[in-house]
Amino acid sequence: MGQMLIQCVPNFSEGRDEAKISAVVEAARSVPGVIVLDVEKDADHNRTVLSFAAPPQAAGEAAFRVARKAAELIDLNHHRGEHPRMGAVDVIPFVPLLPGSLAECVELAKKCGERIGRELQIPVYLYDHAAQRPERRNLADVRKGQFEGLRLEIGKNPARAPDFGPERIHPTAGAVAVGAREQIINFNVNLESQDQEWAKSAAKKIRTSGGGLPALRAKEIFLKAKNQVQISTVLTDYKRTSLAAVFGAVESEAAAKKIPIADTEIIGLAPAAALVEFAADRLKLRGFNPETQILERQIDKLRGDGWVEGVSKLMRALAETTPTPGGGSAAAVAAGMGCALGRMAVGISIESFKKKPVAGAGDRIGELGNRCDDLAALGNNLERCVLEDAQAFEAVMAAFRIPKDREERTEGIQHAFKLAAETPIKTARLALRALLILADAQKHCAGSVTSDLKTGRHLCRAGIYGAIENVKINLASIKDFEFVKRKRREMQEILQGICD
Repeated sequence: MGQMLIQCVPNFSEGRDEAKISAVVEAARSVPGVIVLDVEKDADHNRTVLSFAAPPQAAGEAAFRVARKAAELIDLNHHRGEHPRMGAVDVIPFVPLLPGSLAECVELAKKCGERIGRELQIPVYLYDHAAQRPERRNLADVRKGQFEGLRLEIGKNPARAPDFGPERIHPTAGAVAVGAREQIINFNVNLESQDQEWAKSAAKKIRTSGGGLPALRAKEIFLKAKNQVQISTVLTDYKRTSLAAVFGAVESEAAAKKIPIADTEIIGLAPAAALVEFAADRLKLRGFNPETQILERQIDKLRGDGWVEGVSKLMRALAETTPTPGGGSAAAVAAGMGCALGRMAVGISIESFKKKPVAGAGDRIGELGNRCDDLAALGNNLERCVLEDAQAFEAVMAAFRIPKDREERTEGIQHAFKLAAETPIKTARLALRALLILADAQKHCAGSVTSDLKTGRHLCRAGIYGAIENVKINLASIKDFEFVKRKRREMQEILQGICD
């Protein structure tokens, strides 16, 4: 099983200023291990929905950096938009992905919320599954009154006391809701009408709170750019209420007033299953089985879960003329393969000693079991380094894209280069530990796996040397002499630790 991934979907209150939007997105991207999945901005809403995936610790760090950058750049006193908001970064939900759980997202929300409140002095409200009060499960209830209303109540009304941070509104950044939730779908229906009263009535009728569809939030919004009304919906459980059901409900309300539907849109990401179900429903497909009748899924099955396809993808990725993945990622892959070969050799040896006991077999099996666990942990960490190295260099490129007249550009570039040096140093350390374990394991393993162990050791050495080369090239761009001196000393210690 691969590393755990968490999805984070910060919504921040800027949908018009490209420079500000880019700066907030780059704040998330600057964290090693973060993959930006989607950026959806809307000028009428004056809001951007950012979606990224990362291991838990990186997801929490990126969410904090997004909050910090949004607080620096966005002043809610001058913000106008159709979407309700109470903060510069308005809402930060954590969503379980591979193979995460809601409980882990709840803990992440609490840690991130506490840090935002403490370091940024922004009041934080925990919502949905992270809510500490039942009345804060619903985001709309938390955000009631928006920035202007909350400013009047916080510190006076005990019901509006934040979970973290000061009991006063941040003068420009407002407040933020941080939570944990399941996957949702943001689905908007745009109508060829300017009748806001009708849209308000229709939205109220179809949403859960109005006695309509379960697990559905809905609100009317006027789109000035299109001179149209929109019914903006959130499917909080698409398995209970499908896209087809929501579209059908809006379609029915509009038809009664002879209002045509202009178009629809999905904001952010949506599960494939929800879209397939919608298509099957609208086409009235009989006996449709997506697992057997969707061409791409059958092609995926032909490929199988075989390791050859994975190797081919990796080779193609390394062969691309894009800057990442590059040598640092390849070094981590090499050392990771060394760990994997070591685990195989150890596993074969343990099975062999169990079937045909030799002198001291019990002790040898115990020793090898410990080595196998150590190699598994190192391999998992090296797997993370493959991605982290690529993300670290992408952060360098992102820093260079900051306009030259911005004060933070030079500091951002230097910070990014330091991160780009730290990751391969980490790879080299892990690879060295793996090399030493493999050298020790060879004393206890069966003779039949000698060549596998030696190959694993050669791969670990390659990982060390490759990682060190990547440290060197990044140190050449760093102006912090003490940092460079420290890293060179670390490199020397690693190289001196290499065994035959």
